[in-house]
Amino acid sequence: MSFEVLSGARLPIKAWTRGVQVEDAAKQQLLNLAGMPFIYSHVAAMPDVHWGMGATVGSVFATKGAIIPAAVGVDIGCGMAAQRTSLTAGDLPDSLHELRSAIEVRIPHGRTDNGGKRDQGAWGKPPDANYEALGPQLDALKVIADKHPKLEKAAERAPLHAGTLGTGNHFVEVCLDEAQRVWVMLHSGSRGIGNRIGTYFIEAAKKDMERWFISLPDKDLAYLPQGSEMFDDYIDAVGWAQTYARTNRDLMMAAALSAVAEVVPKPFSCDEEAVNCHHNYVSWERHFGTNVMLTRKGAVDAHDGVLGIIPGSMGAKSFIVRGKGNRDAFCSCSHGAGRKMSRGEAKRTFNLEDHAAATAGVECRKDAGVLDETPAAYKDIDAVMLAQSDLVDIVHTLKQVVCVKG
Repeated sequence: MSFEVLSGARLPIKAWTRGVQVEDAAKQQLLNLAGMPFIYSHVAAMPDVHWGMGATVGSVFATKGAIIPAAVGVDIGCGMAAQRTSLTAGDLPDSLHELRSAIEVRIPHGRTDNGGKRDQGAWGKPPDANYEALGPQLDALKVIADKHPKLEKAAERAPLHAGTLGTGNHFVEVCLDEAQRVWVMLHSGSRGIGNRIGTYFIEAAKKDMERWFISLPDKDLAYLPQGSEMFDDYIDAVGWAQTYARTNRDLMMAAALSAVAEVVPKPFSCDEEAVNCHHNYVSWERHFGTNVMLTRKGAVDAHDGVLGIIPGSMGAKSFIVRGKGNRDAFCSCSHGAGRKMSRGEAKRTFNLEDHAAATAGVECRKDAGVLDETPAAYKDIDAVMLAQSDLVDIVHTLKQVVCVKG
């Protein structure tokens, strides 16, 4: 048995954290979650687990009869995409700065002012491809916004954010695998509209708790009961945001590959299908003989044979993995290395020289604006992978040579 069992709540917590430090605040969050009456069977903690709003990042749990919007979070549908190309390391130019710049031009990213808009990371004028890719999604969003007018303004901005990266830990990378094949890998989600949807329903759930005089160990565990109108509306909205997040990644992948084609003179092809996975989402699944709503908060689907992506950090390895279908983990695995310190602590702890050394050999930003994302702010990805060896098999090991950060 490779997981540890944490007790002290109504249900056990099965934690794949051997050899990986878990802070006390995250343990308490796991205990609070496992004590909720509608949690089914147990809570699973992945090796990258750390404190988060509503539920720990890196936790997986099934519910029957209710859903916790804050546990799904505000970066709904955030996830990864990775595409292998026929190019090899020798096909890349000696200087990778031009390639990084070409990606940054094609993919609006945070901390840049695109089109004079205050909403950083959004298009000034959305390209036609955004409307073509979104298609009926915009009509479906209008139905949701008509019912919930507070979402109308965010809905209008949906085309502005499609095909954009965002900020924080979102990134686009060019990587090499163990055979020196070139991959394009990226990380982003549903952007501003997903954030607004998540925030709106989190606030609605909290108001319901107040109205019903329900006391919770953490106000971010506020829930929407199944059978209520707000529950149904949230399921529709979160499903929309997850689809939008996938479209966003598809648009960015196409843009990143076009940047590679511009800079690399050699024609290339891509694998027939990219690896694409959410890691902040809810889905209807069957576990232990029961149909449940499964929330993966910073975790990836690892059903038997399913391909997933586990990134390291700006200077660390990443992995393409194949799920083993471990039932105790609700057929899931970690979504990355996981933070070991807060963004503020990272900025106080490390300087530019530390960051430059940690990202040596990677064409990326090396300024103060990304110190909170420096590799040492994250857990050791090798330790994380070792702790979940019974959840996934490693198919490819990737190392970035270019990294575009939000």
